Amino acid sequence: MKNSNERVAYFNGKIVPESEVMIPFRDRSFKYGDGVFDMTRTFGHKIFKLEEHIDRFYDSLSYVKINPGINKNEMIDQTMNVLNANLPLIDKNDDYWVGQRVSRGVDFVGGDMWDTDGGPNLIIECMPLPLKPRAKLYKDGMDVIIPSVRRIPTESLSPRVKTHNYLNLIMGDLEAKAQNPDAWAILLDNRGFITEGIGSNFFSVKNGTIYTPSEQFVLGGISRETTIELAKKLDIPLIVKDIDLYDALTADEIFLTSTSLCICGVRTIQGREVNSKKIPGPITKALMDAYVDYVEYDWIGQYLRQLD
Repeated sequence: MKNSNERVAYFNGKIVPESEVMIPFRDRSFKYGDGVFDMTRTFGHKIFKLEEHIDRFYDSLSYVKINPGINKNEMIDQTMNVLNANLPLIDKNDDYWVGQRVSRGVDFVGGDMWDTDGGPNLIIECMPLPLKPRAKLYKDGMDVIIPSVRRIPTESLSPRVKTHNYLNLIMGDLEAKAQNPDAWAILLDNRGFITEGIGSNFFSVKNGTIYTPSEQFVLGGISRETTIELAKKLDIPLIVKDIDLYDALTADEIFLTSTSLCICGVRTIQGREVNSKKIPGPITKALMDAYVDYVEYDWIGQYLRQLD
């Protein structure tokens, strides 16, 4: 019997309690990271840019040649069904991550490398946002460390595909957290230019102009794209270009964007204070306020209330 307080998920054609979502241990995503996903969030229980996330999800699926078995409209409909079924389980002041995941399937025992037992495994899920653990970031700012681990070269695997294989980014994060448990890692590429971190895009500000790495070398986050749109509306100059460590260490402001954080100011990079003594800096704060207006929800206050 279903626990009335248990979240549900879509799993291969049915909405079931999360405890009934069972992935075989020979699933190729578990074995090889051979799967893709996407993730958005809700603001005041309203989902954010679902169509854009689904478009990116299907681009990832196309890149790795996985057919999820349902079209975009069906994916959107089932995502909304899962979200609506789970909304009664959270407080009015809380919100969800909402994501879609597809693996290539389960390896066929006795088969060759590409033989699978049945079709792909598809999951649509909800998970409460980590508001309380991340609330202090909006009071104190973020710490960023550039680890020695480099981002996988674009010649090897495009960073624009959102796959289940995060080990490259995880190893960078482990190195950063060994120096500072609260730090967020931002990796350089093999040319020495800044790329991204786990689910986060990098922005710097110098002399009133915003800079961010090219989408060719990073996963172009929907929050990143939203921030670029807001900068244009605010008439703040923004340049997409290669950013090296010198640029980062001499920046007036630095901020990261991500699905859950939206925009969050950085207070230190490599242990050094960012030039703007007030976190967030003035341009970062203007963008954060514009983001709040854009989604019509005070997500900054949502985080800060967790400190009370």
